[in-house]
Amino acid sequence: MGSLKHFIHAFLGGFALIHLVDAQDQSGFISIACGSPANSNYSEPTTGINYISDVAFRDTGISQQISNVYKGGFQQQVWNLRSFPQGIRNCYNIGITQGTKYLIRGTFLYGNYDGQSKLPQFDIHLGVNMWDTVNITNVTIPVFKELIHVPSQTNLQVCLVNTGLGMPFISAIELRPLSNKTYVTNYGSLALFVRLDVGSISRISYRYPFDIYDRIWDPYNDNTYTILSTSQTIDTPSNNYYQPPSIVMSTASTPINVSAPLELFWYTENATYSEYYIYMHFAEVVNLTATQFRSFNITLNGKYWYGPIAPKYLSTITLFSPSILPNAQKYDFSFFKAEGSTLPPIINALEIYSVRDLSQSGTYQKDVDAITNIKSAYGVQKNWEGDPCLPQAYSWAGLNCSYDSVNPPRITSLNLSSSGLTGVISVYISNLTMLQILDLSNNNLTGSVPDFLSQLQYLRVLNLEKNQLTGTIPANLIERSKNGSLLLSVDENLNVCGSGSCKKKNNIAVPIGASVGVLLILALIVASVLWRLKRKQKDESRGLEIAKTEPNIQTMSFRSLESLQRQFTYADLIRITNNFERVLGKGGFGKVYHGYIDDTEVAVKVLSLSSVQGYQQFQAEVKLLMRVHHRNLTTLVGYCYEGPNMGLVYEYMANGDLDAHLSGKNTNILSWEARLNIATDAAQGLEYLHYGCKPPIIHRDVKTTNILLNENFHAKIADFGLSKMFPTDGITHVSTFSVGGTPGYLDPEFSISYRLTEKSDVYSFGVVLLEIITSRPVIERSDENIHISQWVRIMLDKGDIQNIVDPRMYGDFNVNSAWKAIEIAMACVSSTSTERPSMSEVVMKLKECLKSELAQRAGESNYLVEMVNMNMITELIPLAR
Repeated sequence: MGSLKHFIHAFLGGFALIHLVDAQDQSGFISIACGSPANSNYSEPTTGINYISDVAFRDTGISQQISNVYKGGFQQQVWNLRSFPQGIRNCYNIGITQGTKYLIRGTFLYGNYDGQSKLPQFDIHLGVNMWDTVNITNVTIPVFKELIHVPSQTNLQVCLVNTGLGMPFISAIELRPLSNKTYVTNYGSLALFVRLDVGSISRISYRYPFDIYDRIWDPYNDNTYTILSTSQTIDTPSNNYYQPPSIVMSTASTPINVSAPLELFWYTENATYSEYYIYMHFAEVVNLTATQFRSFNITLNGKYWYGPIAPKYLSTITLFSPSILPNAQKYDFSFFKAEGSTLPPIINALEIYSVRDLSQSGTYQKDVDAITNIKSAYGVQKNWEGDPCLPQAYSWAGLNCSYDSVNPPRITSLNLSSSGLTGVISVYISNLTMLQILDLSNNNLTGSVPDFLSQLQYLRVLNLEKNQLTGTIPANLIERSKNGSLLLSVDENLNVCGSGSCKKKNNIAVPIGASVGVLLILALIVASVLWRLKRKQKDESRGLEIAKTEPNIQTMSFRSLESLQRQFTYADLIRITNNFERVLGKGGFGKVYHGYIDDTEVAVKVLSLSSVQGYQQFQAEVKLLMRVHHRNLTTLVGYCYEGPNMGLVYEYMANGDLDAHLSGKNTNILSWEARLNIATDAAQGLEYLHYGCKPPIIHRDVKTTNILLNENFHAKIADFGLSKMFPTDGITHVSTFSVGGTPGYLDPEFSISYRLTEKSDVYSFGVVLLEIITSRPVIERSDENIHISQWVRIMLDKGDIQNIVDPRMYGDFNVNSAWKAIEIAMACVSSTSTERPSMSEVVMKLKECLKSELAQRAGESNYLVEMVNMNMITELIPLAR
């Protein structure tokens, strides 16, 4: 049968024409013709599917039509489309039945709608999760993206994201309810790789009403195989929930040579989508004689997979694996005639899906409801599309959110200053219960300052100045302003006053009772500003630039750095990176580029002009790298500080970050010895920060992407933008309300107490060590979002080390060494910091693990873990009529 590739649905006269269009039930179908006129509702002539306009499902975008020269060959739902020239992310909101399994299909037909013949590429998201990339390669060839997914909410967001490679658009969105007993996965959703009508003699695609689920079956033929067919109806028993259509099952392929195997294969799509499920559908289409018998076995990549299987006459059997196929670059299935069989194998239909992790939940739902109602109440004109907080790169303008590894994001700051707001202050704001900062200044809000604002217990900044507000400020807000827990601004309003009587046209900045204190604060602020300006002028006269810093990092002169590291101009950075040609990575600071200084490779981190976070991290990183030097910490070669243009030049780490070597994206699997060496190197780097520096330093963002590997796979800790110095004068912790770090790696004790100690780094390192051992993600891709430490604990309770250590090593490790490493990691991730070891203890124990592993290599131990083979499930269903 040969190679399986993506097949183009035969829209151009290729779908089967039918006449009994109402023969099947469309209950639960959602069929949206994007860009079609408002209130349009029609039945597509060739399928009988009822389509409606997309007007009710989106707020943005422009209705377009494909070129008239292409309309004649395509179904009506793709004649129109909707393009999205404004904003980065634009979304459809579709009401669905929560908990129902859906087939979700997006259709994209360019059809030269804009007359420019410019083929775009963009991303499609489902909610906050990346679904796929849409790459239009031909004006007249449609692209389909199909997903099987169980939504966890009562609405579904399909979002198109502009990635800078062309304007996003969409032609149709279709949702079809499926039986929840079909397409069951261990985790994740299923994206269609290919769905084939094998041995098709019509060379057309079939969908609804032939298929009750409206799956599209593409014709597949191979001239090296014989086509078998029948005019009889193929029954699918009621307990085979997959229900492939009879017209698809009525044809099959079989080898011309009766002794030859039937073969099919495909290659992994890419490193990201490399996990597959397969569904094979069989039915005997030949009425066999008493002397004829068809039975066959199936192998995968040369290993027995299932069999023998004997298809039943005119009855469908579905064979599928209950878990992901074993990871491989190439999947090669072979069907061999079984012992006693007189006929070669057959196959009628085939489905292959790749796994998509769409498990990330969105922002806290009550916050989503509240901000959506605020958007509606004020008619906010910002590009507020999709989830308010996630993905972070597309969070709504004017919002800040809290992020941690356990809870969904919460909205903590709302800035609607100068947004043309009218009416009263919306009561929906009271539902943003975690709000810390609220800025409604410079609008045309009327009415009084509502009492519900005083119920926002975390509110610490409230800016209502330059509106048309009147009346008395709630007493609780005045009291909080007096005691310093709330910064309140109500200046330049119509008539706002404190707890006393209000006078007409009297603008009050803050409550009268607090005026003396406020005047003192204002005086201090003015004095501070004047002092800073004077100091800056004095420093500039000496040719120095002073960097703004966080309170925990002292203000410093870059002249002091010049004596230690080389200073570069921005023109130097352009030359070093060959005009920023090759991007190595991207973070909150900005992008990292590859470059050369003479013949030496370097990495150049350039500050993004729009990154406030990055500017702060620039200060912290330079401050730290000026004073720390260790073989397991990245080395700073030089810096650039030229007006708004800032950059840091580091030694180049040829093997990138550790995360890339642990994920399925890398086919070169790290050995157990290499993993222990990397873990030991990283632990030594942290040990130096904690005990080799005075004052000690807490890294705060230890994770696999911040551990870099050089050409010899020696590991170095990188990215010190969140680091804090730790006092040595008897103080046991640093208190900070700045939640730095990455979800999944954050110390759970810190999230409660906001007390930062070196044991916070130990916890993060423990998570990294578990990743090194298991090669599993920090948060499991499932509805439960299980943390890696929870998963390992479950496996330990079973005494199951075989399935804890990365199975891709096929047991090639010393068991004692592995047990010790797991014990170290689990001690590091103890929920209580006092129960965690110090990094010095961790280094010592990891060296013992490495010693055990090296002893095995020397022949002292030869105990290998055995791997367990996967079992298969088949639906062998008796004939039912």
